[in-house]
Amino acid sequence: MGYGKRIDTLCSLLQKAESFADVGCDHGYCSEYVLKNGLSERVIFSDISKGSLSKAEKLLAPFVKEGKAKGVLGDGFFGVPKDTQEVLIAGMGGSEMVAILSDARYGFLPEVFVLQPMHDGEKLRRYLIEAGAFIERDFTFEDGKFYEVIVGRKRKAGEEKQAYSDAEYEFGKENLSTRGEAFLKRMERLLKNAEAYLLRENLQAESREELQRKKERLQGVLNGEIK
Repeated sequence: MGYGKRIDTLCSLLQKAESFADVGCDHGYCSEYVLKNGLSERVIFSDISKGSLSKAEKLLAPFVKEGKAKGVLGDGFFGVPKDTQEVLIAGMGGSEMVAILSDARYGFLPEVFVLQPMHDGEKLRRYLIEAGAFIERDFTFEDGKFYEVIVGRKRKAGEEKQAYSDAEYEFGKENLSTRGEAFLKRMERLLKNAEAYLLRENLQAESREELQRKKERLQGVLNGEIK
């Protein structure tokens, strides 16, 4: 695809949909991929940054002219119809994504979603499951740094709530079951960081206890005790 590993990975997870929204679109590369590959002919790309939206509008100008794409300047799901079938949100915190999905004015759970939180993945997973989502993919990949991506859909009528353990909420169900290279490498790095912080003499007792618990959880993941 040629956009770089992070964007290429996200694009590879997108599927054909009647309508698509790229929320926090930045340069608009994922929307361009969707349009060029005929995955959707109704695309909304939005960003809270006027500068980022301008870049995306320039990139997507031919599709905007054809009426296949529309740029929206705004926060979260502002300007995104609630019947939009597939939504991509990438490059922001999991807590921010929860706020967007649950916003009383504009929020909704899309039929299909690809979410790439920069942090607070556990909070996002817990929200999604409680809000009626089914998580289909949930893994870590590396592109200079580590990224988590969560792919899923709305639960079908009569479909039972997905079972997730506390460990799966924290680390990701797929990560724990497949133990991919990027995930284990990230766990090793987090463990080294925790061990380094524990060597500090000026740590408050509460912080030291939390770091020790974190160290033990990470060790449990790496040695296969936490699954």
